[in-house]
Amino acid sequence: MTNDLITNSVEEVIRLTQFSHGGGCGCKIAPKVLEEILHSNFSFPDTKRLLVGNSSKDDAAVYDLENGMALISTTDFFTPIVDDAFDFGRIASANAISDVYAMGGKPVLAIAILGWPVNKLPSSLAHKVLEGSRSICVEAGISLAGGHSIDSPEPIFGLAVTGMVEVEHLKKNNTANEGDLLFLTKPLGVGILATAQKRGVLKSGHTTSFIQQLVQLNKVGEALGKVKGVSAMTDVTGFGLAGHLIEMAEGSNLSVEINYSRLPIHEHAREYLVQGMIPDATYRNWNNVSSKIIFEKGVNVMEAFSILPDPQTNGGLLFAADPGSLNEVKEVLSQHSLSMYELPIGRFFSPGEKVINVKG
Repeated sequence: MTNDLITNSVEEVIRLTQFSHGGGCGCKIAPKVLEEILHSNFSFPDTKRLLVGNSSKDDAAVYDLENGMALISTTDFFTPIVDDAFDFGRIASANAISDVYAMGGKPVLAIAILGWPVNKLPSSLAHKVLEGSRSICVEAGISLAGGHSIDSPEPIFGLAVTGMVEVEHLKKNNTANEGDLLFLTKPLGVGILATAQKRGVLKSGHTTSFIQQLVQLNKVGEALGKVKGVSAMTDVTGFGLAGHLIEMAEGSNLSVEINYSRLPIHEHAREYLVQGMIPDATYRNWNNVSSKIIFEKGVNVMEAFSILPDPQTNGGLLFAADPGSLNEVKEVLSQHSLSMYELPIGRFFSPGEKVINVKG
């Protein structure tokens, strides 16, 4: 009993975010640097069965099984975005599984990726991370079937996830059509709240809604995959809304207009924004996208600078849909208790001077 009390006492004062230089999807390598890393002079065997691979900037790889079904394979991991070990495991797992939902698929299996500074943090905390992961896997209806661990300077956790999708229901991020409406299924501002927590100013009363959003599974993606009028889909993560929307628009050879006043923004984000709680990754993201964005009169540009490139962790699904499918899309969102996101935030149009036009 005494040893348990000592262990619990030690764990209570440990803040996981203080053991990492970044947190959540804000740890992502900047797009320009990533392009340099991924560049290769090797030519790979051409296979028509690889439906999605490195040739596009999509959420997961997809392999045609030639029986009407396709295999989805993805991995995602990062350093702590929250201080609690159990919540860290839940958030990292929900974020990794999201890539399968973003392709319109159904997750079927996961294996864990764990890096742990064994000389700095007790193994009991790593156990809690895995327990948090198992709880999310249970919610997603899959098994955490194995994994790999290493001794690392910073705590790292995530999953490699396998999913399945009917080929006709597969959604990519570069197949939007001119005139399609744009939707987003979660509020923005997670990066701002995460920064407030890391700096020790996030109010205790705001923590619950912050965590609830981070662990919310994007299960609606599987249902949206079955909607024929949904033409393209991705999830918003470390590059922020602006970064992932540019990938979608450029990949589809289109521009997009977004209504800033319609963007869902976390109810507490503005409170911390005025306190200067801006993640470092926001500046990096903005430098990568600013030349492709134009603002119309009436937009609060100073706020938009912090919201549009704010790095999200397990952010919402960003999807394009034909206006004729609006009623079906609304029905799917309603069935998943997401009716508050049924109002389109923008529309795609033929390529213009800029990729993203922001109106008030």
